[in-house]
Amino acid sequence: MPAFAGETLDAIRERGYLQCGVSSGVAGFSNPDSQGIWSGLDVDVCRAVATAILGDPEAIRFSPLTSQQRFTALQSGEVDILSRNTTWTISRDTALGLNFAPVTFYDGQGFLVPKALGVTSALDLDGAAVCVQMGTTTELNLADFFRANEMTFEPVVIEAVDEAHAAFFAGRCDVYTTDGSALASMRSTVAPNPDDYVILPEVISKEPLAPAVRHGDDEFFDIVKWTVNGLIEAEEKGITSENVEEIAATTTNPDVQRMLGVTAGNGESLGVSEDWLVQVLLAVGNYGEIFERNVGVDTPLGLERGMNALWTDGGLMYAPPLR
Repeated sequence: MPAFAGETLDAIRERGYLQCGVSSGVAGFSNPDSQGIWSGLDVDVCRAVATAILGDPEAIRFSPLTSQQRFTALQSGEVDILSRNTTWTISRDTALGLNFAPVTFYDGQGFLVPKALGVTSALDLDGAAVCVQMGTTTELNLADFFRANEMTFEPVVIEAVDEAHAAFFAGRCDVYTTDGSALASMRSTVAPNPDDYVILPEVISKEPLAPAVRHGDDEFFDIVKWTVNGLIEAEEKGITSENVEEIAATTTNPDVQRMLGVTAGNGESLGVSEDWLVQVLLAVGNYGEIFERNVGVDTPLGLERGMNALWTDGGLMYAPPLR
């Protein structure tokens, strides 16, 4: 039986696993390998939440969802949490009845084109055929950008991400548009020859990507929200998967003692174990570790931290106090 708003946390504990909605395959964010093992930044967020609630990062069933399916799956209780390159917007936060946890990746929409097209700016795309996924903010931003710049385009609208990729690389469209991170993933892992394609310099939208749960799931939402905050705060405090146990055993810092459950209170307020954040960090690492492992400069995507750096390093990542 699906769990509905207000019942999710009890349902997760009763069934013994988290139902996590992810993308149908975006390298670096949520992608299965040949054995069906999922990895990526969005996947690690789900593993962190499963660890906080159940003490087990593997206690998850992943549901790959298209952009058209994702909100219905969450609203109906088919999944407990949507951790799937989803942009936080006012309509989704209100009319769709979703609550968004803290942003896990700040992104912006861009354009991928073949170098052979000879285009160096999105302002040169008048009359282009553009591949775009159906039912996304990307589709709306695309129309707004061309209208604002008094240009025309031919939309090639496709629902499934793999079909959209195939259409672009088969030459059905001149341009592919989506979030910049997804473009980097697409070019590095899907393109027949990555060097034959270029991401244009324009970023035409703000795309704060965040996990979402249903309205009314307050207890579950609190755990998701503070788990993400804990990942960010741990990086700021220099607490990693490698040193968290030693720090928990030796720290005299009151803030860190509260964070790691040495001083009781945070776990009880969330309805989880006092050392929940220790277990989360042992399972997936802090936010910086998650970023670098999945999408950072030493991965095929090769992304700099940029906006996703800590606020102390000029980025936007900031967590409220865990006290």
